[in-house]
Amino acid sequence: MANRRLPPLRALEAFSRTVRLGSARAAAEELGLSPSALSRRIGNLEEFTGRKLFTRARQSMQLTDDGQAFYDAVDPHLEALARAVEGQSDNLSVLRLRLGVLPLFGSQRLFPRLAELRARHPLLHIDIDTGPHLEDRVGDTLDAAIILSQGPDKRLHAVRLDHNMVHAICSRDIAARLQGEDGKDNGSGQRVDLATLSKQTFLIHNELPASFEAWKRALEISDFEPAAIDHYDSGQLMLEAAAQGLGIAIMHDDHLRRAADNRLARLFDVEVESPYSYWFVCRPGSLEERPVRSFHDWLIGANL
Repeated sequence: MANRRLPPLRALEAFSRTVRLGSARAAAEELGLSPSALSRRIGNLEEFTGRKLFTRARQSMQLTDDGQAFYDAVDPHLEALARAVEGQSDNLSVLRLRLGVLPLFGSQRLFPRLAELRARHPLLHIDIDTGPHLEDRVGDTLDAAIILSQGPDKRLHAVRLDHNMVHAICSRDIAARLQGEDGKDNGSGQRVDLATLSKQTFLIHNELPASFEAWKRALEISDFEPAAIDHYDSGQLMLEAAAQGLGIAIMHDDHLRRAADNRLARLFDVEVESPYSYWFVCRPGSLEERPVRSFHDWLIGANL
């Protein structure tokens, strides 16, 4: 069998990382290279293949048709090679998992149990990312993520972690004012003082707008409009704002229970099924990687 000449792996890594991140600058930073060094590696790959893989204009690099075809053909084999090497590396000092986590899930549910994971897998270390668009970054800058979703992308391996109810959460003073004797009966024995309720500010998470609509439908006040809606990208800050009397937070019952904050109260005793659940997601092939598989199996068994 004739010997085949392989392209330089560092050049392949630079090419693949640039495509996945969508930015040469981001790829250079992640690889610890200067932009010119990254460009040289990709140039070496273009010379090796005899194809122009990118068009270059100022700081922008766009895949050519040949570049896209090359990526589609080569990337699955790079993933397989990485998994094969990892599978044979029993003497690794560290197993590294890049995990996306929503901050409130991390603080309330994940971090109180991470010592158990470390005891079971002492070589497993986790880089935590609480940035936006976690699901979109799985397979690129993230190995896996724990997300809140109505239903993850069907191309991902997904495990549903819970089922939740939606609560309106506020300070005890606001709850006392709103749950008086006067008001409209919503059919569940609760009195909803719409005049007072309409003067309130509601706190809504940017990525969970359907929760508020579900809550209004359950109270049979679908046309209700509050005085203002303040939007947050942090559940932890929503809880604190509610405790400070700054508004009524529409959140999961689990968050109220785990917060154990005696400043907070549930507004109206009505059962509202949440449109959203927490999910663990990763690429199907990532389950063959030891860090992802180890965390996945522990998470499912831990029942956080």
